[in-house]
Amino acid sequence: MSVTLSESAARHVADFIAKRGKGLGIRLGVRTSGCSGMAYKLEFVDDAQGDDMVFESHGVKVVVDPKSLPYIDGTELDFVREGLNEGFKFRNPNVKDECGCGESFNI
Repeated sequence: MSVTLSESAARHVADFIAKRGKGLGIRLGVRTSGCSGMAYKLEFVDDAQGDDMVFESHGVKVVVDPKSLPYIDGTELDFVREGLNEGFKFRNPNVKDECGCGESFNI
């Protein structure tokens, strides 16, 4: 089981943690929401909880709670620039369907 960051995403997160001045890494999870059933949640994390899984990519830690891991196992988080837009892109091999706006998914 694993969750990874692309080099671009790791660099982007590391820059934000440096500007923030503290942080262990990022927490990636899922919540029930959206038109397809689930949505990603992404936030800075200062400490891992006892049952969290911690993965590391390109020197940046990704913390995942055990309830979210089955839904995002194998996911790569990338940071992309498309024209004037930039943001995180989730490459989740478990997704069977996504809503049109890309904000939610179904497994």
